[in-house]
Amino acid sequence: MILLTLLVLFSPLAIDIYLPALPLISSTFHVEHAMAKYTITCFLFTMGVGQLFAGPLADRFGRRHVALTGVVIYSASALLAWSAQTMEWMLTARLLQGFGACATTVAAFATVRDVFGPEKSGKMISYLNGAICFIPALAPILGSWLTQHYSWRANFSFMVCFALVSGSLMWFSLRETNPSQQSGLSTFNLTRYWDVIKNPSFLFHAGLCMLSMGVILAYVTSAPLVLMQQIGLSMDQFTFWFGINAIVNIVACLTAPSMMDKIGTHRSITFGILLIGLSGVLMVILSSDQTAFRFMLPIFISSVGFAWILGAAAGKALAPFGDKAGTAAALLGLFQMSGSGLIVALVQNLEMTPYWLIAIQMWLVVPALLIMFSGVGRKWHQWVLEP
Repeated sequence: MILLTLLVLFSPLAIDIYLPALPLISSTFHVEHAMAKYTITCFLFTMGVGQLFAGPLADRFGRRHVALTGVVIYSASALLAWSAQTMEWMLTARLLQGFGACATTVAAFATVRDVFGPEKSGKMISYLNGAICFIPALAPILGSWLTQHYSWRANFSFMVCFALVSGSLMWFSLRETNPSQQSGLSTFNLTRYWDVIKNPSFLFHAGLCMLSMGVILAYVTSAPLVLMQQIGLSMDQFTFWFGINAIVNIVACLTAPSMMDKIGTHRSITFGILLIGLSGVLMVILSSDQTAFRFMLPIFISSVGFAWILGAAAGKALAPFGDKAGTAAALLGLFQMSGSGLIVALVQNLEMTPYWLIAIQMWLVVPALLIMFSGVGRKWHQWVLEP
């Protein structure tokens, strides 16, 4: 679990540590703040698309090899970002870094499915998500300190060091868990993807993960603009509120498995959707008076809903697949990263305030309730598990 935790930390670290430095990055390269935000969306896009390749490779060559390759790509691209002299250079580095992060993420979640099986994997994913949430709590604090004492480039130096240390531990300690590595001839066979996509249980639950992840992404990309530029918080104050939300997320993710045990995955997802829908209503109502607390309160509530949805839905999405766990994890990641990034980008093109844009993103999750309580929806949720 320690090694799996390290593997899943690569992605949030690459996003959260340099968030306080986004205004400085835009001023360094003389671009608008919106262009600096593209360093996040570019990373998420390639992280999602790259999983289409990382998943089958993990099934073919093993989780360990894919994880180590991802660490190498991640560290090299972080070094490239550290040395960037133009915005185009920076965006290219972030695109490459997304490929590295996707490999570590796929390897981690495929290993969870290998080791813990279909029934326990949802709980383990919730625990891993709880560990992931430590990064939004701690990384912006570290990033703020690095930026103020050195420069925004120091954030990417830290990513390189993290990759080197973690990669060394994995080289010596990470064991292969792939139960049946397959013939290279079928590595990128389209039927592998189709076998996963045509499964309605996967499609529905991966869609839930995508929409709930979109809520978090909409918040992350809008928070620096709202809190620092519109409300006028300092870098340290921004870090404080961002950290509070991360603590809420940590508690919610770590308690989600016990919630699943007590009320079941169906009710857990249902309550999560209701909380996110309520958050959208509060976001609009409280937007009349722009303060940090009024902006963050709906975010706190939606973070709890996100945690209750993600663990249960991700576990259900991966449950029907055994030997294709890598491919299934890759497609799940594609939905979560590229899918949510695309939806957020489309919504943010609307001529509305950030408050309304985040609220709309929250309300997109609500129609899933109709499917959850339909006969076919219940059948998808109780899909027969593959050993």
